[in-house]
Order: sequence, then C-alpha cells, then structure tokens
Amino acid sequence: MALTDTAIRNAKPKDKTYVLNDGRGLNLEISPKGGKWWRLRYTFGGKPNRISLGTYPEISLVQARERREEARKLIAQGIDPSNARKDARVQEQQQIETFELVARQWHEKFNSKWTPGHAARIMTSLEKDAFPWIGSKAIRDILPPEVLSVARRVESRGAIETAHRLVGNIGMVFRYAVAAGLADSDPTRDLRGALSPTNEKHHASLTEPGAVSELLRTIETYKGSLITRCALRLAPLVFVRPGELRHAEWSEINEEAAEWRIPAHKMKMRTQHIVPLSKQALAVLEEIKPLTGTGRYVFPGERTASRPMSENTVTAALRRLGYAKDEMTGHGFRSIASTLLNELGWNRDAIERQLAHAERNNVRAAYNFAEFLPERRKMMQAWADHIDALREGGKVVPLFKAIGEE
Repeated sequence: MALTDTAIRNAKPKDKTYVLNDGRGLNLEISPKGGKWWRLRYTFGGKPNRISLGTYPEISLVQARERREEARKLIAQGIDPSNARKDARVQEQQQIETFELVARQWHEKFNSKWTPGHAARIMTSLEKDAFPWIGSKAIRDILPPEVLSVARRVESRGAIETAHRLVGNIGMVFRYAVAAGLADSDPTRDLRGALSPTNEKHHASLTEPGAVSELLRTIETYKGSLITRCALRLAPLVFVRPGELRHAEWSEINEEAAEWRIPAHKMKMRTQHIVPLSKQALAVLEEIKPLTGTGRYVFPGERTASRPMSENTVTAALRRLGYAKDEMTGHGFRSIASTLLNELGWNRDAIERQLAHAERNNVRAAYNFAEFLPERRKMMQAWADHIDALREGGKVVPLFKAIGEE
C-alpha cells in the first residue's frame, strides 16, 4: 500500500529499525532514534542493491518518488544508479577543484619539508604571480599556453629566475594533482625552452686562488664589531648557508667533540646537519665566547641578544671591505669551498654532503646526514689549513695528497 504524508509524520520509532513500503522499490527506513531515510531497493545485473534518496522531511514523499522514477529510468537504460551517482560526485568535485585550491592543498601537505622562509616564498609567489590569472580555473582545464602567459608576465619585468621558479612550483602542483586524480597531465612539461634562459651565476663569489687569498687577507682588516668580524672569519671555515650561520646557537656546538650539529628545522631540506669544526673554527668560537657565550646565539643582533644578527650583516661587511654585490656575497663562501675542494681532488660525495645539498631520495635523506663523516672531519681540518696557507700567501699544498700521505 502506498504511503501518505500523514502516515509518515505519525510513524514513531521502535526498538529496532523498521521499514515502510511505498512500492516500486521505495522504502522509508525509520531508526530507533527517530531518523527517517528514503531508500530505493533495486536489482541490477542480477544482483540486489540499494541507494539512499535523502532524509525526511528534507525530501518530501513527492520528491522521493520523483527520485525513484529517475533511478528506474537509468536502470531501464542499463545504467546502475549507484555508479551514476559516484560518477556525478567525481565530476562535481573536479569542477570545484580550482588551481588555487589544489595549490594550497599541495602547499599544506609539503610545507613541513621546507624551512618556514622557503615555504612562505613559494606561497607568496603563487599568490602574487599565479592565482590572479589561473587560480579560479578548474585545474583539469588549464593548458600550457595559460601557464606560459603567467610566466611571461613575470619574465617581462626582468625577473627571469623568478619566472623559472614559478613554473617549477606550478609544475609540482600539477604533478600532485595528477597523482590525486584531479588533473590529467602537467602542462609545464611542454614549456621547456619557452622562457629566456637563466643566468647560471646564482651567487657571486671568488674562486680563483689568488682572489680568494686576497679576500681572506682583507677580512682580517675588518674594523667593525667583533661579532661581525668573527662571523666573517668563521664563514669560509664552515661554508654553511648564511641563514644557518647567523642562527647558530651555543647549545648546538660541542667543543669537546669538535662539531656543530644544526637541527633539522633550521636546514633547507629538514635534515640534521653535522659540521666538523677545525682547530681554526674552534679558535674563532673561543674568541667570541666571552662576549656572547652566556646568551643563546653565537652571533646575536646589535639591538638585542634575543635575536640573531641581521641576514644582511655579513654581506654588508663585505661591501664595507670593498666587494661589490657581483663579486662576493655571504653565500659565496660555499661556492669557494665547493669549487676548490673539487679541484683539489676530494670525494665529490663528501663535499656534497658537507654542503648539505638536497638529497632527492627521501629514505636516504633520513639518515645520510652523517655519511662520510670521518672523511669530512679530515677534509674540514685540511680545508682550514688550506685557508691559512692561502691567507698567508705561502705555498699551497694540494689537500687530497696531503691527507693521503698521513
């Protein structure tokens, strides 16, 4: 017997769930707590199935019957209503998955692997240079010319490297979307060679031994604060990134073990990094310890010891010493070490590990911070001795041979 609105309104809950039949597969299921759900029972491909048509009173008796008839029409056409509903949900989700939404999901998922500053720069770049033009577009529908147009707006203002980084970040968003089933392909793959090439000289530095010798001697003439002077002297001995140097804390330095352990959260790739300390590096730390050793930071700021020195302090000191921005930067000490150590025959893997360059294999990155450590300890002491020889202008002994003869 068909249901009526009065019968449905008056239906009371019982100890167990029970069903009121309306006919042609439509039922009203009533739970012990009083909830009322419309269900459609049907057979498809010889197998029984059922789907929900909504709840009462949100879905009235008339609306439930209309939904039942729509489902029965699909069955008559050889379409399973349950599968049709799933397909509709997928299509609806794809329609609302805009580039901005997916990009923010990607950023939220992976930003823990980056330093806070790097994560912030990525999002700022997307918000400034990508979202205004392609952010509201369905990610599945974005084509290579649209991405190229976004990149060329950045390129047109002379920011060539920024444009390349932006395309790289957009590509990572698309690869994430492809893996999640939200896009069919990565359109940035078709943009290779479409932008102006970048300048390969990323960080200014001096790598010719004579020029390095002059730099080291010039550093010794620095007349500014002791904190800055010690930072300048330590930088070539440890060749860490400028941000890692200025954020160095006394609690991270073990003078007895002659090593500096930089915590993972301070590193670009979020992996703890060990810096073996040469006798010369320990001497620099010993010099500054009476001044800053009771505080947190090895190189505190000028205004307050509760914060590290400014990110521009070392570079500004180099400017005062007469080095232009296209000659030498705080980051340039890494280039000097990388170039000369490779030229002098050291194990490239040991050099790369000491430079803490990115490890593409996440499993290896979890434990390789200590790889080649015995060799790195020898290398860092020999490097410090090499720096002394360069500064003094005496005969420079090839590092690799000197160690091999021990």
